[in-house]
Amino acid sequence: MSTLEWLFAGAWGPLIIFCLRIFDVSFSTMRIILSVRNARWIVPVLAFFEVAIWLTAAGNAIRHLSSPLHVLGYTAGFAAGTWVGLWIEQKLAFGWASLQVVSREAGAELAASLRDRGYGVTELSARDDDRHVDVVQAILKRRALPVALAAIERCDPDAFVMVDQPHVVRGGWLLAPEPTPLRGRAVELRQDLRAPRVPGRKVASGA
Repeated sequence: MSTLEWLFAGAWGPLIIFCLRIFDVSFSTMRIILSVRNARWIVPVLAFFEVAIWLTAAGNAIRHLSSPLHVLGYTAGFAAGTWVGLWIEQKLAFGWASLQVVSREAGAELAASLRDRGYGVTELSARDDDRHVDVVQAILKRRALPVALAAIERCDPDAFVMVDQPHVVRGGWLLAPEPTPLRGRAVELRQDLRAPRVPGRKVASGA
């Protein structure tokens, strides 16, 4: 019996299977979420490690099906791994968020507050129950969403807020490349030539 087989067959076996399941299910949860968001660069890597770890955990759990502790370690690890995967994904907060706010009183203040934080903002005028309202739309990084929501709460606690996660975001000044801050007159000339291709925030009509 090899050292690895001895470990899985002993008292530490259920705990090892439990930990392995946390890792492989976490990778699986993140892989599915990132696949929906078209994160092609990391999904294959997660899939490789997910399957490698799963084969080890599942193979040794099946080898010890007569042990209730091994079965419990396998199933409990699946449940814990799902929670850990969701927690990791929320902390990493990949991608963009589309924010829409409907305000009856503080639309201009809301838009100014979001612009001051560097978000792409579009203001619209609308009516709600024969009353004028302001619709503010913004595009921002998901990790910046808590700060934006806190700013909205301070400006208008009664505002209607809706958050969506777009799969494709392109164009607009928010995604425009910034000139590289290098030194030298030649570089300054190069940046002057590049500047017209980078729309300024003041002339942007939306996100």
